[in-house]
Amino acid sequence: MVDLNADLGESYGAWRLGDDDALLELVTSANIACGFHAGDPLTIRQTCARAVAGGVRIGAQVSYRDLAGFGRREMVVPAAELEAEVLYQLAALDGVARAEGGRVGYVKPHGALYNRAVWDAGQATAVVAAVRSYGRELPVLTLPGSALAVAAADAGLEVVAEAFADRAYNADGTLVRRGVPGAVLTDPDAVAARVTGLVTRGTIQAADGSDVPVAARSVCIHGDTPGAVRMARAVRAALTGAGVSLVPFA
Repeated sequence: MVDLNADLGESYGAWRLGDDDALLELVTSANIACGFHAGDPLTIRQTCARAVAGGVRIGAQVSYRDLAGFGRREMVVPAAELEAEVLYQLAALDGVARAEGGRVGYVKPHGALYNRAVWDAGQATAVVAAVRSYGRELPVLTLPGSALAVAAADAGLEVVAEAFADRAYNADGTLVRRGVPGAVLTDPDAVAARVTGLVTRGTIQAADGSDVPVAARSVCIHGDTPGAVRMARAVRAALTGAGVSLVPFA
């Protein structure tokens, strides 16, 4: 069994990003933007409502405050400020989700915050402090072995190991930086085969050709990756064809 998640609710005003409706029919968990890197209030509300209607689990996709850079620019935010900003985003999304009959079921950082929390213990600890203060029952999605995983486990939070369908890996299990050619994978068939191998064998091929062990309970497809819907369909079909059940992580 494995969970399939996607980053959704990332449109903002007149700027439309991704096909949330189509992806909500394919994924089991939705990482919904909280307004700091993307997502206007109406988009967030509509995405929550559609997730609830489709039985898709809602996660808070918390981010650095970076609308202009889509949350993907490097930042270092003081710990107390970052903790408050993560708490603000989590509480806001949970309030909207509850108004639509659902609730936030987990937390996943976005973009630069996700990547920095892999190695920066200070930023990771600030994220964990915010989650713990809001709800100790909320799991945290992150790369296996990351600083965020360690901090969350130390704080008594559930850690859900995540892998990425559409991103290239380094030999140490981290993601290849987006500015590097080949960092984002767009071939649906190749991605589907890659994810099936990851889920059934517990390894993924790194950019240098080596096999990296990855024990993931959830696999992410980015909603803004070109051809994301086609890719998600291919991944879902390949997994079910291999006898893998797609269910939200318990």
